[in-house]
Amino acid sequence: MSDSHSQYPVQGAGLGLRRALVNKLMDEPPEEVDFMEVAPENWIHVGGALGKKLRFFTERYPFLIHGLSLSIGSPAPLDEQLVRDIKDFMSEHNIRLYSEHLSYCGDDGHLYDLMPIPFTAEAVRYVAGRVRRVQDILQQRIALENVSYYAPTDSTMSEKEFLLAVLEESDCDLMLDINNIVVNSINHEYDTGDFLNSMPAERIRYFHLAGHHVEAPDLRIDTHGSAVDQQSWALLQAAYERFGPVPTLLERDFNFPPIEDLLDEVRHIKQLQQETKALSSAHG
Repeated sequence: MSDSHSQYPVQGAGLGLRRALVNKLMDEPPEEVDFMEVAPENWIHVGGALGKKLRFFTERYPFLIHGLSLSIGSPAPLDEQLVRDIKDFMSEHNIRLYSEHLSYCGDDGHLYDLMPIPFTAEAVRYVAGRVRRVQDILQQRIALENVSYYAPTDSTMSEKEFLLAVLEESDCDLMLDINNIVVNSINHEYDTGDFLNSMPAERIRYFHLAGHHVEAPDLRIDTHGSAVDQQSWALLQAAYERFGPVPTLLERDFNFPPIEDLLDEVRHIKQLQQETKALSSAHG
């Protein structure tokens, strides 16, 4: 396997390419966007007009992919054909990195939802073995995302301990989702700063940033359907202060605002990154 985790696969601020946005973004490809990301399951084996539209973007922007269906913690056998299809897709479109959720989404069938993996040492070993197999097939490292969760099935370990143990045992990288830290910290009552500062800088490849739904004062739902809230912006700034201006992707999955509103959020990401660089230069 190639060992490239010491360098970021992209730079700057990115935007998730959703099918609902394709035509609008094609009209005026945004200069503010430094890279894009898609879910490979939505585009693998897609040809015709839609396939040409994807090629329009992959020829103009660096691309990452973020999977939805690998189900890395599932009791079902690993879908190795999906992994091979992803490998071909990455080669076809010069994809820089594949990331997936540290969760599972089914057994014999697909639940179309992300379920929490038990936070146990046994689960660490099981998941790590599957991650290593995926990396062997791809012949490169993958990154796992810290996911939002609501009803853990076993909390023998903490979320932080489980995540760190999987990363270490599988020797994979981390795609750190800032919004998920905020959501989980409220839902499960832990400190965002403690979680953030415990993350291994050498494994971080990029950040995700998104909005969430406020169901109650003590309950947040990770929806990707609203603007980024102030707590997530503040944690992103703290993450830059801790790790530097890590490449950051803005996610939005529905309730799409005008494109200019999305680009304003991308611009804000870039502004925070530039402020971090300026502060770092001023301090020598």
